[in-house]
Parts: sequence; C-alpha cells; structure tokens
Amino acid sequence: MRALRLPKWKSEPELVEVDEPTPGPGQVVVKIGGSGACHSDLHLMHDFETGSVPWNPPFTLGHENAGWVHALGDGVTGLTVGQPVAVYGPWGCGTCARCRVGVDTYCENVAEAPVPGGGGGLGLDGGMAEYMLVPQARQVVPLPDGLDPVLAAPLTDAGLTPYHAVRRSSAKLGPTSTAVVIGVGGLGHVGVQILKATTAARVIAVDTREDALKLGTECGADLTMLSGEDTAQEIRLATGGRGADVILDFVGADATLALGAAAARTVGDLTIVGIGGGTLPVGFFSVPYEVSIQTTYWGSRPELIEVLELGARGLVKPKTSTFPLEKAVDAYRKMREGTLEGRAVIVP
Repeated sequence: MRALRLPKWKSEPELVEVDEPTPGPGQVVVKIGGSGACHSDLHLMHDFETGSVPWNPPFTLGHENAGWVHALGDGVTGLTVGQPVAVYGPWGCGTCARCRVGVDTYCENVAEAPVPGGGGGLGLDGGMAEYMLVPQARQVVPLPDGLDPVLAAPLTDAGLTPYHAVRRSSAKLGPTSTAVVIGVGGLGHVGVQILKATTAARVIAVDTREDALKLGTECGADLTMLSGEDTAQEIRLATGGRGADVILDFVGADATLALGAAAARTVGDLTIVGIGGGTLPVGFFSVPYEVSIQTTYWGSRPELIEVLELGARGLVKPKTSTFPLEKAVDAYRKMREGTLEGRAVIVP
C-alpha cells in the first residue's frame, strides 16, 4: 500500500510503498477514510532532532484518523468489519491510573506504552496511508450515525484539543462570562464553535488576520478584534473593565501569552494550547490575582466520544480542505505558507 512517511528528522515526507498491516491479538486494522494534517507535523519535519522526544523516524505521518474497521485480531470484541470508527490518537500503557479513565495523554507508565509519549503518526505508523494498524482495540471509537470519517478525522485532534481546554474551565463559562480565543486557525476556529455549542459565555475571537476574524464570526464569535498593541485594553472595555474569565491561547507565542495575562479577569483561566514557543514571566504582581495558567495536551477518550457526538449533530464542523494522498505534501506546503483554508484532510 502507499504511505506518506517521515524518513528522518529535518526532512520532507515521502510517499512510498509499504506492506499492508496485519492485526495481531487485540489489534485492529482501520481502512483510512480521512487523516488530518496537523501543524505539529511541521515541527516533526523541520524542528525535531534526535533526543527531542523518546522516539525517532521512520514512521508514517497522520495522528488524526478515521475510517472503517478492516480487520480484527484475535480476542477483539465490540467491533465489526466495515464499522465506521475514529482512532484515539495518544496511546498509553492502558493500565495506569490515567489510562484506566481514558486519559492516555498523561500516561504514567510510558515504558509500557506502544510508543513512549506518542501514538500513531507520532513514533508509530499513522493514518496517511490506505490502512493503519491500531495496537490496542480500546483506542478505536465507533462513530455516531451520520458522521463522515472525513469530518471525524480532524475532530480527533483539532476538535478534541480545544474541547478539553474548554471543558476544564466549564465552571467559569456561565452566561455572564466572557471567553477569548486567541488565534482563529485550525484549532481556534473549532474552539469558537465548541464554546458556542457547550457554554453560554460570550466569545471574543482575536487574530492578526482579517480572514481569520471573518471565519471566527462564521463560527459564532460574538465579537472579533484585530490583534494589536491595544487589544488587552479593548477586551477590558468590552467586559466592563473586568477582563475575560477564560482565555484560550491557540498560538502560544510571547506576544499572545502577554496579551492573555493582560486581558485576564481575576480568578480567571489562561490556558496555553498553541506550541508557539513563547514564555510568560509569572510573579506575584505580574498577573491578576488567582489567575490560573496551564498548558494542555490533546484530550481524553471519553471527551473524544463527546466531540464526535457534537460533530454528528452538526454543532461542531471544522472547516476543511481535502487532498488525495499523492498531494499530501502540497497540503503541508500550504500550511507552512499560511495559505491553507481550514484543516487539511488527506483522503487515501
């Protein structure tokens, strides 16, 4: 079969022929219907090197995957051949306290995981191929009725990641609250939709690009702001001087972190989702009192089930552009150039 593989660190991916996978005991082979191209893949190609993570190339790219059950290994129950499914991306040990409740992202026994701190497309072969081997059947999640695998694929990361960030702040997102989404890109525009679908908070979308703000409006943002020197003050003016109860930074650069800290309300949340490499000095007087600052990574398997349900009901729908497998490299090029519309989904 054909597969888009990363041959080594600091290299471009290559479309090559590889053997079709065969499931062993407890494993599942998924026929891929769609595999999302994520901005983090660009970091794999251009920024990582030996020692950056506890695994190395070569491997097939694609950690946002959905399709149909193709083959089942011995002992697998609860799934049938031909059944539409999504693949939960982070693969933990399955037995530690975190994994037992479906939070494989924070597995505490990574030495026993299929790949330490990774998953399909992150150290092991992912879904940018015709078929994908999932080493643990529990990571295969049935799709709700009516949800196309092409739409489901980006929901496994571009939907799950902002959903987790929103859910952990749900107590601060009531009808009198304001949430700010910084960066209305591949994850941020889905974050706006999730806020509108699951909370009563007013949503402000912030970006440096007019077209991104237009997308934010289309996704339901109540107010949009072009990012600049006065944005924090504008957010405070729009909130009666209080600041935003929850700020979700989908960029994570120095400037956006500083904006988040300046615009946060006391006892608010500033959640860093983007991996832009920025830092934020934190001291007693540097942020409003009792502001909680945290990073997040992906989300849990139970949360993925909820995200897929939102997708099936049409409440969350990532803006996507589809590419055939042979054009996957073009998708990454457009992503790198900033000309990609929405989330790229590779369709083998």
